[in-house]
Amino acid sequence: MMWNERFGSAEYVYGFEPNDFLREQAMALPRGKVLSLAEGEGRNAVWLGTQGFDVWSVDSSSAGVAKTLKLAESRGVTVHATVGDLADHVIEPATWDVIVSIFAHTPPLIRRRIHQQVVKGLRRGGVYLLEAYTPAQIAFGTGGPKDPSLMPTAELLADELSGLQFDRLEEVTREVVEGSLHTGQASVVQLIARAL
Repeated sequence: MMWNERFGSAEYVYGFEPNDFLREQAMALPRGKVLSLAEGEGRNAVWLGTQGFDVWSVDSSSAGVAKTLKLAESRGVTVHATVGDLADHVIEPATWDVIVSIFAHTPPLIRRRIHQQVVKGLRRGGVYLLEAYTPAQIAFGTGGPKDPSLMPTAELLADELSGLQFDRLEEVTREVVEGSLHTGQASVVQLIARAL
């Protein structure tokens, strides 16, 4: 499996620090129970734990989950990290105060299914925070998939997350510096949406 190979080394290939957009928007997130999708090596989940959130995470890579747990222990926080494939992962309805998706690129059918579950999975007032590469990222070549169908646009997200109130939904170009695999100018879509 590609992700076990990528996460199998001692290096944290996306670094130890949380995603910039997540860090910048943390004050807008309701305190409580957080689910982080496709968490990778744990940088975002562990940071949320240090901010006082009650954090669960899921990732398809057992190597990534092991590194998440190791990083959490080193920072003195608890992350309920589990191995699971987003293709068949079930997000429990009306359970989450926050759901986070940082560079969790999946095929369109899986993404739409996940987003249907996100809409139902948030408690009233709960927030979905997402940052992902857009198809325009391929021209930058500074990280992310090579298949444009794996990368959403703001328009697609607005449609897939119908039923949530959008506090922010925009495509921007920004400098991303996240470990050795995400570094440089990048085209991203950023979203904060709230369950009514």
